[in-house]
Amino acid sequence: MAQFSVNAQRFDPYKNFKFQVFWEGNTIPIAGVSKVSMLKRTTEVVKHREGGDPSSSRKSPGRTDYEAITLERGVTHDKEFEQWANKVWNFGAGLGKEVSLKDFRKNVIIKLYNEAGQVAISYKVYRCWISEFQPMADLDANANAVLIQHIKLENEGWERDYDVAEPAEITFNEPPA
Repeated sequence: MAQFSVNAQRFDPYKNFKFQVFWEGNTIPIAGVSKVSMLKRTTEVVKHREGGDPSSSRKSPGRTDYEAITLERGVTHDKEFEQWANKVWNFGAGLGKEVSLKDFRKNVIIKLYNEAGQVAISYKVYRCWISEFQPMADLDANANAVLIQHIKLENEGWERDYDVAEPAEITFNEPPA
């Protein structure tokens, strides 16, 4: 089978630097996200055997775990990460108001683009909440770097959005001579 069904002439896989992250239901991407960790799920192996079986074990799938995803972005005045993190634990909010149980979870969408900026692949990440919030990285007067903000998203699963089909790649016409 061809790696690309619509663009059979394409051989190069998609690049890892063309992406955007969205809150589900929002058409505006989350501001400034520059890095997203990998999506990873692991299914435990359940080994079993009966007394009369040969010496080797049988294996079957057990519980599946979805690893946390980290998002990083440069520090700006956008408050979205901090306000969401505060829904999980808001220091000094008062007894019974530390956690916003109604809306501390959000679904997130990660869109990958081809070189022409067309959505090529999309993943939906379900029931995310922030388990770790780092409003800024280390400060270093001798460094020459962007100040980075970091959140760690616990989630209860993700899936590829198969409704996002491989886009027909654009051909640009050469200018007239």
